[in-house]
Amino acid sequence: MSKLNEAKEEIKRADHLLFVTLKYTRTTDVIKNAIARLINSYDNAVIHALEVLKEKKKIKEIPLTPISRAELLRDNNKRDIMILDFLNNYFLLRKIYRAEYTKKEEFRKNVALTVMHNDDVIEINIETLEEIYNKTKEFVEYISEKYK
Repeated sequence: MSKLNEAKEEIKRADHLLFVTLKYTRTTDVIKNAIARLINSYDNAVIHALEVLKEKKKIKEIPLTPISRAELLRDNNKRDIMILDFLNNYFLLRKIYRAEYTKKEEFRKNVALTVMHNDDVIEINIETLEEIYNKTKEFVEYISEKYK
């Protein structure tokens, strides 16, 4: 299976977590798992883009770590504001996933995961997660259009 298809599969899994599982369980663990799926989707889409760049001989090799792969893609698309924006979201998602968090209103309607990032409080609730999900979906579609 190609990396692009794997990215789309991860989006399907995140979709299920967001629109089915979270509806019934309302826990921060489900939010964390959905974020992990979205990060995996970004990773696979970035690998796909780099594989295309490698075939076109624009890069020599694909780095082993996800951060260096994303940075290489960013460096190869300095003029593409869309990709730069998407990758900034990706870096932020990774930081959110790794950061210590607190739970808010678990098992209730307004369940949220709260993270401190650069003295800012980031609250990931269901609406925010849906926005992140849609951004990730856009990124994968953008990569599939740009890197055929």
